[in-house]
Amino acid sequence: MANIKSAKKRIDVAAKRTEKNKSIKSSVKTTIKKVDAAIEANDKAAAEAALLLATSEIAKATSKGVYHKNTASRKVSRLSTAVNKMA
Repeated sequence: MANIKSAKKRIDVAAKRTEKNKSIKSSVKTTIKKVDAAIEANDKAAAEAALLLATSEIAKATSKGVYHKNTASRKVSRLSTAVNKMA
């Protein structure tokens, strides 16, 4: 454990940031799973609606610095490709 006040603060701040980032990543994963579930159910309308929501969540996570912009772009691209391939 740290003895210096600033080091103790850094530990606290890092723990808070980790929890916040974990929460944001979890919500993104949940929205991605909803898109995948709609694709599995072969419901194109629901998949497109879920894709819109997922794209928004991923963009928010990127703007907060949780995801790198290329990672976010890759996730959105893969989801939209999967939705567009639906018959």
